[in-house]
Amino acid sequence: MYFKPLLLPLLAQVALTFVVTSAMYRKRIAEMKTKRIHPQSVDIRANSTTALRDSASTSDNLANLFEFPVLFYTAILLTLVLMVQDMVIVALAWTFVMSRWIHSFVHITYNRVMHRFMVFIFSTLVLFALWTRLGWIIIQS
Repeated sequence: MYFKPLLLPLLAQVALTFVVTSAMYRKRIAEMKTKRIHPQSVDIRANSTTALRDSASTSDNLANLFEFPVLFYTAILLTLVLMVQDMVIVALAWTFVMSRWIHSFVHITYNRVMHRFMVFIFSTLVLFALWTRLGWIIIQS
């Protein structure tokens, strides 16, 4: 099989989503047991936001992983479909993924907003650079 260097950061981003999902389930179940919250009482997000404050940041981070990373997935898949082989895109992909891992770590551990915000801005700029590079390659071809 021909190795595509973009598959590893793609898989690393997918892995992050499953890691955060697992962390959220562990935190939510523990919190519900500790606080004796009946599952039906948190049947909608509005109810869970107030009742499950201890695990809210992990839940919020999971939601974040389905926002900007969608643009990352789209760019990587487009790059693969178009058979673009560009080491700058690979480097930007790894930089984006590593910054998202750091963002998630901050978000689900000590959750300092300014630390998280700085990493978020950085990852957004990296994603913008990735799309700019990909767009330039597409326009040039």
